[in-house]
Amino acid sequence: MWPYLDKAICAQIRSATEPMFAEYVGKYQIEAIEFDNLSLGTIPPEIHGLKVCETNEKELVLEPAVRWAGNPNIVLTLKLLSFRITIQLVDLQIFMAPRITLKPLVPTFPCFATVAVSLLWKPDVDFGMSILGGDIMAIPGLYQFVQKTIKRQLASLYIWPQALEIPILDSATVAVKKPVGILHVKVVRAQKLLKKDILGTSDPYVKLNLSGERLPSKKTTIKKRNLNPEWNEKFKLIVKDPGSQVLQLQVFDWDKVGNHDRLGMQFVPLKFLTPYETKEFKLDLLKHTDSYDPQDKKQRGKIVVELMYAPFRADSGKLEGTQDGYSRKESGFDRTSDSEVFGGAGLLSVLIQGAEDVEGERHNNPYAVVFFRGETKRTKMIKRARDPLWNEEFHYMLEEPPLNEKIHIEVMSKRTGFSFRSKEHLGNVDINLTDVVQNGRINQKYHLIDSKNGVIHVAIKWVTA
Repeated sequence: MWPYLDKAICAQIRSATEPMFAEYVGKYQIEAIEFDNLSLGTIPPEIHGLKVCETNEKELVLEPAVRWAGNPNIVLTLKLLSFRITIQLVDLQIFMAPRITLKPLVPTFPCFATVAVSLLWKPDVDFGMSILGGDIMAIPGLYQFVQKTIKRQLASLYIWPQALEIPILDSATVAVKKPVGILHVKVVRAQKLLKKDILGTSDPYVKLNLSGERLPSKKTTIKKRNLNPEWNEKFKLIVKDPGSQVLQLQVFDWDKVGNHDRLGMQFVPLKFLTPYETKEFKLDLLKHTDSYDPQDKKQRGKIVVELMYAPFRADSGKLEGTQDGYSRKESGFDRTSDSEVFGGAGLLSVLIQGAEDVEGERHNNPYAVVFFRGETKRTKMIKRARDPLWNEEFHYMLEEPPLNEKIHIEVMSKRTGFSFRSKEHLGNVDINLTDVVQNGRINQKYHLIDSKNGVIHVAIKWVTA
């Protein structure tokens, strides 16, 4: 690869230095600055070792030891009045330890979206510089000055945790939409609804959901025999894309037998909402989504709702990965009066990434079950696996931070065929959520209780609006 890398790197050097040189042309009697020769030579750098760092994040971290004693041909010409001053770089040697992070890992070739390059320590750079046939680096004090200047400049730019990030894949093609806020919905009332029952009345209730979501719809209570029902019921919905998502409202007539008749429907695009501002909508109910249907002349009544979109705050806790564990950056966990308005409401996200060394006595088809506040959620089953990867995320809308609470996770196995003892317990763990609230996020591997060597990888995040 080196001949091709040589040409590519030199092209980048030329494009980066041209505007820098242009700033000096016309000053100090300088007429032109240009490269006579620019090549990194025929000797490629050598990798004398490679360390792979294991982290709990979706990334691959590589730390190679790079040495390069090259034979570059780099000649710079400075035209000063009627003189041509030639500067040549000679005997270049570099030793550096970069950290190369491929992140995030995605199921799209080449399987990572960004390359982040940083330096673990200041690189050692040694070279000579020849002007008019003489090595100016032999001038006392100049060599040490140039060395310190180069190291200082490189350190200020790329010493870890600072990094040069190179995008590989378009973020739009690999982005997985995550929750970004909470939509607060108050279903206030409906007026002049259609009469669907024999006695000239209806039993209305409202179903509401956001477009692009597979979650079950929220429902109000049923108001028996009422064409002008008052609900004043509040709901919270998870928002992933406020620019494109739409709130769908459907009013149904409840029937004890058979399907429930739809009385009307309406939509509210979230892009019409201003964050943190409550807005009331009084909407005419429609038969279907085509509001311009000339055949739909029937008046179906109105529905009144109050909406407020509250974006999540920035991450209150960030984790930095190392091979041995993680350190947390504290945020202070200060809450302004805005968070008090909603009683500390937030979203608890539980990501079950995978497990290792889980093994049953009779079968090995593991799945994980999450128990929290009376709710039970489970991942898909992975057949015949000791190291299953689930990567499934569950969300819990909470009215207050889950301080001093625990979440219980069990790993189970289920026989695929018929059996009287079809399920088998492979291990369990209880995770205290206090650290999650205080740090914003945890990402750890936990040893499973009642398992010989089993480990489960869980990432939990708490965000408030």
